[in-house]
Amino acid sequence: MTSRAEQSEQIFKTAWFSKAAKKAHISDDELCAAIRQVLLGQADDLGGGVYKKRLSKNLYRSILIAKGGRYWIYEYLFAKQDMANIEDSQLVNFRKLAKVYGTLTLQQIDQLVQDEDWIEICH
Repeated sequence: MTSRAEQSEQIFKTAWFSKAAKKAHISDDELCAAIRQVLLGQADDLGGGVYKKRLSKNLYRSILIAKGGRYWIYEYLFAKQDMANIEDSQLVNFRKLAKVYGTLTLQQIDQLVQDEDWIEICH
């Protein structure tokens, strides 16, 4: 069995994102396909480790947080029809969150997964 330390990039979704994606009928398979596109540069880089990626035939937008090639977290989801973009204050908060995520140890990440605050996908 491969330990987290041996894996290069892991993909997670938060519990909140998971519920929102389920409600929007966005599957983990679609999220995994989207992350492959993000890794190819097909996403909007909002700076500070925050990315925006279109999902579900352009009906939804996801906010992803990337941490140094170690992991990606699907953090936020919104419908294009409800909101054109995130607010500047939201972006500032996502960037702060990215900094906090960058300080997490492998043990803390394992605990987030164990507590089901983060759900690992694409493995």
